[in-house]
Amino acid sequence: MPRICEIEPFIVRHQLRERFYFSQWSYDSREICLVRITTDDGTYGLGEGYGPAGVIEAGIRFFAPLLLNGDPVEQETLWQTMYLRSLDYGRRGVLVAAMSAIDVALWDLKGKLLDQPVSTLLGGRKNDYIEAYATGLYFSDGDGLDERLAEEAGRYRDLGFSAVKMKVGLGVEADVHNVQTVRQALGPHVGLMVDANHAYSLTEAVRFARAVEPLDIQWFEEPVSPEHTESYRRLRDATSIPIAGGECEYLRSGFLHLFRSEAVDIAQPDICAAGGLTEVKKIASMAQAFGVELVPHSWGTGIALAAALHLTSNWDMIPGRMHQPTPRIELDRTEN
Repeated sequence: MPRICEIEPFIVRHQLRERFYFSQWSYDSREICLVRITTDDGTYGLGEGYGPAGVIEAGIRFFAPLLLNGDPVEQETLWQTMYLRSLDYGRRGVLVAAMSAIDVALWDLKGKLLDQPVSTLLGGRKNDYIEAYATGLYFSDGDGLDERLAEEAGRYRDLGFSAVKMKVGLGVEADVHNVQTVRQALGPHVGLMVDANHAYSLTEAVRFARAVEPLDIQWFEEPVSPEHTESYRRLRDATSIPIAGGECEYLRSGFLHLFRSEAVDIAQPDICAAGGLTEVKKIASMAQAFGVELVPHSWGTGIALAAALHLTSNWDMIPGRMHQPTPRIELDRTEN
């Protein structure tokens, strides 16, 4: 079997034509760190990390010497090497994202070396159809935001998306108005999810959730700080809207805490941040054991999207029934 001979991080950047923002800050460019892992026979695999590109690049350079001359098909062994080397100071955040980027690249490389789809190597494709929901409806500068959101929502509806996710976090009253506007533009047959990016306090989140409950919201994502697990649980008790979260969580130990706390109805690990395909497959099995639905967070390049497709095609849909629910992944519709 060929051996790993080179691990190269690359930062790619695109300046946006028009900036957009959500409840914390704005984007005027898109930047991400990719990694290419090459073996001595010239075969290579690609991965990416979700988070600050420069810091992830440094993390990849930190891990790279540990993996050189390793067997690329033994990705769990290589994952364990990275995990143990960073355990004392890297159990959360960008070092895990750097591990994730390398792990995704190793799976890509393994698929090429063995001439098999990654979904097959993960155990087989159980889901032949995956529904992509549109992520968009961010905030933009100028007056008339509600009108712009309605126009954008109508485009997603006309493109055939069966579900759309919008941003909230401008304040309860403004958010309720914007959600009402988008729901009217989508009509009753397109699913609508809301994502606060942890902009609310628990009190605000309860007020907002109760105000939009009549609008058939499919989930309320990251309503409060990811540090406040108990607030997630209390919000679940206070609303009929399913609560989603987990894009800021890492490794199976982090998700175990989330599941034991009964904090979420829907868990959203990011494959390119939470530990890669190797770890998120284990998180998916754990979610199944706790009866928690899994919908991966995916906000990057086509590499992240491909990883999400392969893994989502592999996992079990519970409960089992004749007409299974269709698994979902996220499809970023912003300029990218």
